Amino acid sequence: MEFIPTKLDGCFIIEPKIIGDERGSFMESFNERIFAAGVGQHVHFVQDNQSVSAKGVLRGLHYQTGENAQAKLVRVLKGEVLDVAVDLRPGSETFGQYESVLLSEDNQRQFFVPRGFAHGFLVLSESAVFFYKCDNFYDKDSEGGLIFNDPEIGIDWNFPESEMTISEKDRLQPSLQKARKAW
Repeated sequence: MEFIPTKLDGCFIIEPKIIGDERGSFMESFNERIFAAGVGQHVHFVQDNQSVSAKGVLRGLHYQTGENAQAKLVRVLKGEVLDVAVDLRPGSETFGQYESVLLSEDNQRQFFVPRGFAHGFLVLSESAVFFYKCDNFYDKDSEGGLIFNDPEIGIDWNFPESEMTISEKDRLQPSLQKARKAW
């Protein structure tokens, strides 16, 4: 696995080593020792989640606050998504900035989003199966969110907003300036 740092300190694109032959292919999707060395910290994942979504579905931008904050290791098992992380760490040089990465069943990339970031994704293919590991359990009372189209953040979803399917909850999320503090 190759760990590619992004402009957001602590976020990494993980490029797998895929071994293929006439039978198909094999890859190691997670190895705790290699992962810890690659991201420079030990992350103990406690929960796996999976969603299935149609083209144009935007889920996010979500995070959990305080002691219930979550780091996520995300990947796409089927289809293609644009995955986005937004830095919410107070005092960070990149506070309010975002990183986006194309994740697909073809490239098999993963994206590590540490604690202190909002996260979301937009489905670009006809459908997508999205899988992610979390290092903390979900806690409803610790939920936070950002509106997906906050002009201060300026995420380029590269997809017409009129063709997006967004939950009512996500359409009502606050701007970065009004959002619940992550810490």
